[in-house]
Amino acid sequence: MTQERQLEAYQKTHKMAMTDREVEASVLTKGALMLQRCQEEWNRGGSNGLLDDALRYNQLIWTVFQGELGRKDHPLPKELREKILTLSLFIDKRIFEVMAYPDPKKLDAIININLNLAAGLRGSPGP
Repeated sequence: MTQERQLEAYQKTHKMAMTDREVEASVLTKGALMLQRCQEEWNRGGSNGLLDDALRYNQLIWTVFQGELGRKDHPLPKELREKILTLSLFIDKRIFEVMAYPDPKKLDAIININLNLAAGLRGSPGP
């Protein structure tokens, strides 16, 4: 099963019991945790398969956000959508940078953005 289908299945299953915001927060948190695991395992091979999977997963999350936020009928205020879209462009750039020049410290920005956005979606002050 492809990662995209796994994410779709995950979202459908959890969506039954969770609000959209809770699903989004959960997916962002999972992405951050995958990247943190790569950092922890970096010197033991975490920069290999784990990193590729974590980067693809995070790229998929942000691609979905870009698609949703780009809709003219999206319920968020335009200014907020534009700010999140700007963040998504930064995330895209950082993901490609890590793919080209792997470094565990470069993952910090993505992890922090994911966790802070997830906290905001949950209505809590921070990760």
